[in-house]
Amino acid sequence: MSEAVKKPIKITETILRDAHQSLIATRMTTELMLPIVDKLDKVGYHSVECWGGATFDASLRFLHEDPWERLRKLRDGFKNTKLQMLFRGQNILGYRPYADDVVEYFVQKSIANGIDIIRIFDCLNDLRNLQTAVKAANKEKGHAQVALSYTLGDAYTLEYWTNIAKEIEEMGADSICIKDMAGLLLPYKATELVTALKEAVKIPIQLHTHYTSGVASMTYLKAVEAGVDVIDTAMSPFALGTSQPATEVMVETFRGTPYDTGFDQKLLAEIADYFRPMRDEAIESGLLNPKNLGVNIKTLLYQVPGGMLSNLTSQLKEQHAEDKFYEVLEEVPRVRKDLGEPPLVTPSSQIVGTQAVFNVIMGERYKMVTKETKDVLSGKYGKTVKPFNPEVQKKCIGDAEVITCRPADLLEPEMDKLESEMAQWKEQDEDVLSYALFPQVATDFFKYRQAQQTKVDPKAADTANGAYPV
Repeated sequence: MSEAVKKPIKITETILRDAHQSLIATRMTTELMLPIVDKLDKVGYHSVECWGGATFDASLRFLHEDPWERLRKLRDGFKNTKLQMLFRGQNILGYRPYADDVVEYFVQKSIANGIDIIRIFDCLNDLRNLQTAVKAANKEKGHAQVALSYTLGDAYTLEYWTNIAKEIEEMGADSICIKDMAGLLLPYKATELVTALKEAVKIPIQLHTHYTSGVASMTYLKAVEAGVDVIDTAMSPFALGTSQPATEVMVETFRGTPYDTGFDQKLLAEIADYFRPMRDEAIESGLLNPKNLGVNIKTLLYQVPGGMLSNLTSQLKEQHAEDKFYEVLEEVPRVRKDLGEPPLVTPSSQIVGTQAVFNVIMGERYKMVTKETKDVLSGKYGKTVKPFNPEVQKKCIGDAEVITCRPADLLEPEMDKLESEMAQWKEQDEDVLSYALFPQVATDFFKYRQAQQTKVDPKAADTANGAYPV
């Protein structure tokens, strides 16, 4: 095989972020990660995804850890590998849009503390919500990757994807990721999509999917053959189910082909051995639900991500309306259409799902409307790919004014106000950003941190401060 035709597939490892977020509610601690960093660093990954997504919230809220400290420790350990994070555009890692000055400062501090690649997405694929983060990453000499939230529907044609990819390239992104959060991209559709994108743009294309619907490994195979540059995989103990395809399996699949990664299976086996007891322990404690490891074909039938399915189930249980499950599943696509056919990813998936539950339980559509549904219909999240259903919009928000500009244009700078609000707790510049994203959770963490430093019994300090128990 001549060197000229070789195109080894590059791999982003998700074990330190998406894999444990998808399977064990983001509960892997920094202490569990550090001993294996040296071996992960020797594999030859394109990057290791280790930060962002839900890790920031979970570190502060459940693990009593400073996420910035985690990033610095991982950066010290990874000498040869790029570190990657997931970033929700104007929402950063939180659940509301932030002013541009907060977004810019967060990007600056993420890169200063060790992040190389920032994967930036928006739940509506509204590129206006990505501009500030992309510019900030460019300015800090980081790699700005824009992720397209992949979904199905009348509006999402090959032409739609190629046009948006061209706009992303023009915006200054360094690469594009097809972010298939629900495992909806089928193998032969991946061939079509990757081929079209590779023809439309010059920047690299990465593919991220989840195993939920059972097709992900086959989708990767076809995407790689079609010329995709990078795929996201997870070490086998935390692969499959609602996570990614297994790293070792994909490495073996391409061995001896033009796409051969050259990775050492012996080294990968040692890494898998390190994580396997964690998986066993998580299954034993109930943290890892075996249900999340199976194939859920309903994902393809109803185009609903796995996490959203479990959300719907628990909402219906609370309302003693579990018998309405299939009615709600049928209502989800109708609500999605009314709201302009957005991709179903955080937070749009939760908004559409909750509204579908209300529509079914109340016996009348949009009799009860959530604040978030009203915000979507008011344009507060940005522009959807299709127009809203005008009757539904009228019923939900009446004659309220609809925003047509970029939502963040209406926000005043926030940094000064945030700095003054949390001044008493500040021990490092980054603390203000933790506070900006999760004010109450961060304040509780700052109290806990202070108690640790003064060597007071943390349980007593927690009780005194009204923080969570250790």
